[in-house]
Amino acid sequence: MLSIHNLTFQGLGPFAFEVADGECVAIQGASGTGKSLLLRAIADLDPNAGDVRLDGVAREAFTGPQWRRRVGYLATDAGWWRPRVGDHFADWSAVEADVEAFGLPPDCRDWEVARLSTGERQRLALLRMLGGGPKVLLLDEPTSALDEATTHAVEARIERQREAGCPVVWVTHDAAQARRVALRRFTLRDGELQAG
Repeated sequence: MLSIHNLTFQGLGPFAFEVADGECVAIQGASGTGKSLLLRAIADLDPNAGDVRLDGVAREAFTGPQWRRRVGYLATDAGWWRPRVGDHFADWSAVEADVEAFGLPPDCRDWEVARLSTGERQRLALLRMLGGGPKVLLLDEPTSALDEATTHAVEARIERQREAGCPVVWVTHDAAQARRVALRRFTLRDGELQAG
């Protein structure tokens, strides 16, 4: 379970909510309301204050790298720091089965990152994160650059993570997607998370 209490950052909050094992919570809201900042604060990537716990253990009990291995954060446009796709994966075999389902050819690990489209970067960044075995997923618009078929493939893959007990926080501007992937939905408005 992911528990967030009294979380504040950049003048926003306090925020408080919990995501049970195997639950997906969707967060919507207008651009610029702080949805991405909320995910980054939970992942402890930006300055923040409050109590964030994973399975009852406080975030402060972990080093930054330990926390981020457990609490996987996927940015809308994730970073790439090496020239070749495969250089970003510790174990390509851990994601190989998902590559084709995501509409990518098996040899994409040999591609230069510079040749990737926005949608290819988005799918490969998700696979890279999943390959690390996170216990929680924080997803910031993970399908914003994808067509309908690939969006559904990504949703199905994330659903498998959820069914395996992984809590998921999913930021999306797509109301239909929010209804598909999450039983609980929040709107971030005026610095507050409002249910519904």
